[in-house]
Amino acid sequence: MSSPAPPAKALAQALGSSEPLIGLLQRVRLSQARLTAVAALLPTGLKGEVRAGPLDDAAWVLLVSNAAAAAKLRQLLPSLTAALEQQGFAGPAIKIKVVPRS
Repeated sequence: MSSPAPPAKALAQALGSSEPLIGLLQRVRLSQARLTAVAALLPTGLKGEVRAGPLDDAAWVLLVSNAAAAAKLRQLLPSLTAALEQQGFAGPAIKIKVVPRS
């Protein structure tokens, strides 16, 4: 028999004591914060198609569910980049990746 899943508190403690996981969690939170910072610039129909993706020193990836959304998002890249810089999120270039939702 398998043992029961660890309680959430124990899992949080484990995550909080691992340097690699702390760094990963920080990047995930920063990626989501960047998306929140530019969400107002996204047209209503596009908001549901865009998700925050990986963030590292080379790029911040926005995940979109289809090619049409990717094309529209590419048109918005200059304004998204400017908005991020104005809000203190200067950093790596924005890249777009199509990842269909399952």
